Amino acid sequence: MVHFPIGLLVTAGLFELLTTKSRFQGLREGIYWMLILGAVSAVLATIMGLILHNVESFGGDLIENHEKSGIATTILALITCMFAHRYHFQKRGSALLWQRIFLVITILSLTIAGHLGASLTHGEDYLSSAFPSSESAHSSTDHAEKLTVYQTKAQVNLSENDLNQLNLDVRAIFAHNCYQCHSKEKSKGGLILQNEEMAMIGGDSGPVIIPGKASESEIIRRLKLPRNHDDAMPPKGKILPEEEIALIEFWINQGAHWADEDLKIFREAPLALGKPKIPNVNSPSQDPIDLLVSDYFQKQKQPWPETVNDDIFIRRAYLDAIGLLPSTGEISRFKADKNANKREILIDSLLNDTHNYAQHWLSFWNDLLRNDYTGTGFITGGREQISDWLYQSLTDNKPYNQMVRELLNPEPESRGFIKGIQWRGVVNASQRTEMQAAQNISQSLLGLNLKCASCHDSFISNLTLEQAYGFANVFADSALEIHRCDKPTGRMAETAFLYPELGTIDAKEVKDRLTELANAVVQPENGRLYRTIVNRLWARLFGRGIIAPVDEMDRLPWNQELLDWLAADFIEHGYDLKRTIGIIMKSQAYQLPSVGYENILEINSENFLFHGPIRKRLSAEQFADALSQVVIPVYPAVTFNPLDKEIPAQWIWDDEIEVDRRVLPKPGERFFRHSFSLDKNKKIESAEILISADHQFSLFLNEDKIGEGTGWRNVYRYQVNENLKSGENLLAIKGINDGDIPNPAGILLSLQIIDNQGDTTMVYSDRSWVSAQSASDDWTQFSFDDSDWKSVRSFGRPLRSPWGQLLAFKHGDNESTISFGRASMVKLDPFQKALGRPSRENVTTSRDDRATLLQALELTNGDFFNEVIQLGAEKWKKAYEENPEVFIEELYMKALGRKANQKEKKIALNLLGEHPGQEEVEDMIWAVLMLPEFQVY
Repeated sequence: MVHFPIGLLVTAGLFELLTTKSRFQGLREGIYWMLILGAVSAVLATIMGLILHNVESFGGDLIENHEKSGIATTILALITCMFAHRYHFQKRGSALLWQRIFLVITILSLTIAGHLGASLTHGEDYLSSAFPSSESAHSSTDHAEKLTVYQTKAQVNLSENDLNQLNLDVRAIFAHNCYQCHSKEKSKGGLILQNEEMAMIGGDSGPVIIPGKASESEIIRRLKLPRNHDDAMPPKGKILPEEEIALIEFWINQGAHWADEDLKIFREAPLALGKPKIPNVNSPSQDPIDLLVSDYFQKQKQPWPETVNDDIFIRRAYLDAIGLLPSTGEISRFKADKNANKREILIDSLLNDTHNYAQHWLSFWNDLLRNDYTGTGFITGGREQISDWLYQSLTDNKPYNQMVRELLNPEPESRGFIKGIQWRGVVNASQRTEMQAAQNISQSLLGLNLKCASCHDSFISNLTLEQAYGFANVFADSALEIHRCDKPTGRMAETAFLYPELGTIDAKEVKDRLTELANAVVQPENGRLYRTIVNRLWARLFGRGIIAPVDEMDRLPWNQELLDWLAADFIEHGYDLKRTIGIIMKSQAYQLPSVGYENILEINSENFLFHGPIRKRLSAEQFADALSQVVIPVYPAVTFNPLDKEIPAQWIWDDEIEVDRRVLPKPGERFFRHSFSLDKNKKIESAEILISADHQFSLFLNEDKIGEGTGWRNVYRYQVNENLKSGENLLAIKGINDGDIPNPAGILLSLQIIDNQGDTTMVYSDRSWVSAQSASDDWTQFSFDDSDWKSVRSFGRPLRSPWGQLLAFKHGDNESTISFGRASMVKLDPFQKALGRPSRENVTTSRDDRATLLQALELTNGDFFNEVIQLGAEKWKKAYEENPEVFIEELYMKALGRKANQKEKKIALNLLGEHPGQEEVEDMIWAVLMLPEFQVY
């Protein structure tokens, strides 16, 4: 009765699909009758389900949701039938359209109902349980061995600890085989086996466990019945092995002792941390990391591969340490260096390049700490940056325990981490800011997934709903009510840290609780905190953590001794992040050839075998920065700039209002004026104007035309001391907004005047300027009357404007000496998003290295990427137009760190020709950038 409507409705949907584009119209009659029969049988299935619900002891949200989705499916099927009937007899095209729409919705609803129904009958893990990775942690062999041990001990006496462990082993069997029918979610036959009270009471037919009398216990009788018997348990799925039944039988005969401890179904890594001894083995170096890896290799009967050459090493080291490509000169000097320790010296010099180190690793920490410059929550003040604090922490190489302490017990500059995002509108209980704080800390600092347990008892770890709310309570002004699957339970949470053995948290005020939390988390006894961070650093450098995924620190590492040694060494040396990165990079293990895996599942498998660093693709930020080094600066402006003092000029434009609302500027000309006075008693020594415009400007000073330019990426400089005069001065600008539709437009100007007494006068574009949408020919004259012009609209200072802070917008600097903006310092844009940079609305601890269709489209047809190549090609063509061979050599050295071989040079010269044009140069640059050698390391 249940499966009949599934078959009919789904088949009707498949047949309907075949009739699109006027094909197979002979199926229409069959579709009509299948829909009629499917709807009728759905009604019957729903009635039978409601009867079964009242007869059987089902409970919990699962059965309620299944019931609702089943009823919804029936109603949708009836509506589909109504339109089918109308089309069948009246041949209305609109009726057929609605029939198809509702049939699709019906099948979707049917899929949900079917999934929930299967979860009821086969357990919530019925899909994943088919895979080998979901097998019980305790095999039949393990249970047989345990039973033998228990029986041997029972000949003398089973201790309290033995009885506790015996009960936990039996309850683990119940969890894996019986909870799908006999739990708080679904108490079939009234039997619940999750706690002692309910297990001993039994079900509707009476007790199922008689302590001391296994032969009289109903549970043993049913477990031993033949599979085809109506009373056999479990009724579906795999039958319990004899060894597991024997263990349950032995437990009952020993009195069915119930341990007070919580059942730990999943592995939990110990908190305690000790520093392992370094093995005495043959190794290519005496570095502790290499000795531990050598011991691992010997156990795996795997030889040490040869380390990579200097070309590969310097590129890998630069990209991992500071996120940039080495220059041609740096590569040449490194390869020519005969010092045996040159690799260690290089690593130290890179890590001491404080600014580039901080800018590169900022992306790693922004992902981890859910920090960004724009995005959800910033507009409404429901989110705070920690960018300044984070950058300063990286440049100071602040000890990690101090960083964690300042994140958990924050000052204003670091409180954005635990503040969370105050989402607008209604959100579920598991997303309130206090729960977000608990989730973020658990995931980013402790490698623990608390999100499942924020809604219900976790099904991927031992964490419970009560533990999640207890931890969230630390951040709450008043006790939180526990919500299960977003429904209030009426129970209030009791404040507690996830690991009470590290200390209690019982202060009344939130500030004091945060102090207690920080003290508990950072203590050296919390090995989990320090294993988690060194594992993340290893994963960042090697492409895969010693434990993977990095957020599941209860999983088995491929080398426990190596993980523990790194964590203990990290503590011993003052929680120094740079030092730990350095010792990992200096190891021979880091210098092994990179390894590729065809199947990504191998990488996260617990059976993973380490052979060397995993081949990595350039991150979004690394790719953009490499473009800036090879082609042309990608980002002339940044959104976050901790070093340079921002000039307080504002981007301005005409204030355009329609129907009492501000609107985006329309394309066309706009006119701007601003008057200012200079002291008559001072002589002007120098005066410089900086100006940029989106999209075009013509600049006038005291009725003289100073210059014109286009493009907001460009900053124009003019020395105007000869154009200024004592007393009244006038700046006038004609701006042009390009495009076909309304779009952002702006003018940015700064005038710096230095007089003979050393005093500086500054004139900025700001709200004191006036503008108009049209003007007469004399609008640049002093005599022009602008009294009817209106005040301009300000888009704010550069860092807070749509354009960001232009790096070249600085007085006294030669534009050619200004470096490009690092991609990590700009807000998320479509280009970086396509290349895999996350929105950071959630903690991100790993990015997918696999290429996507979106990335392929962006790197072939993306406007942004093509514009960068076009502008870069103009520069390269101008420099090497008469010498294509030199162009090829320079391009290969900049992009790949090597010269082109003869075959590559021949192909490239054929492409370019003797006098390469713009298009040929663009194609050549694009082809090199698409090479795996450029994008993968």
